Amino acid sequence: MANEADETVRKLSSHKGVVGVVVVNGEGIPIKSTLDNHVSVQYAGLMGSLIDKAKAVVRDLDPTNDLTFLRIRSKKSEVMVAPDKDFILIVVQTPIE
Repeated sequence: MANEADETVRKLSSHKGVVGVVVVNGEGIPIKSTLDNHVSVQYAGLMGSLIDKAKAVVRDLDPTNDLTFLRIRSKKSEVMVAPDKDFILIVVQTPIE
């Protein structure tokens, strides 16, 4: 399983424009990352909170629905987040025009 996670992180990191990949466990702790530790912890904490709020919004709108993917774009970067029951996958990339 660890080899699959390493391979996934490696494949995602090799895509054009990808700045970093962070895998966060269910406790909100980064377990794999291509970013430095401080930035990884910051992304893990902030995205964990945002995912919780986004899930609540989706459920409030439709109780039978659930959040599967979140994409946030700013002027400087784009963050794609794929939450799962045990992990959160975060990919940070430069926006492609």
